[in-house]
Amino acid sequence: QVQLVESGGGLVQFGESLRLSCAASEHTFSPYTMAWFRQAPGKEREFVSAIAYDGRTVYYSNSVRGRFTISSADTKNSVVYLQMDSLNADDTAVYYCAATLTQSRKDVRRDSFYDFWGQGTQVTVSS
Repeated sequence: QVQLVESGGGLVQFGESLRLSCAASEHTFSPYTMAWFRQAPGKEREFVSAIAYDGRTVYYSNSVRGRFTISSADTKNSVVYLQMDSLNADDTAVYYCAATLTQSRKDVRRDSFYDFWGQGTQVTVSS
């Protein structure tokens, strides 16, 4: 069973930056598609960003495009980062890393597409 370990959350002020990391416990022959989702109090979990198994195709939600950057540390996407700049109060949430070995890009924005999930890391932005 693949385990995902997130790190990098914390408390920052409006306009500041944070970088989240997610590491998969198993190095596999096939590359992962990795994604970040977030869930704010009282709201449903929402898609934030993803990097496809090809290591090049990236996706962002409209709310973070231009402020957040997803990247991978290796060709298998076993370690990915989410650089978050210009943070605001609406970014406050628990951020979850998700992964799948499914070689598809069709449903990367859907949480049901992913097989493995991290425990979540809290990001709080104070105004």
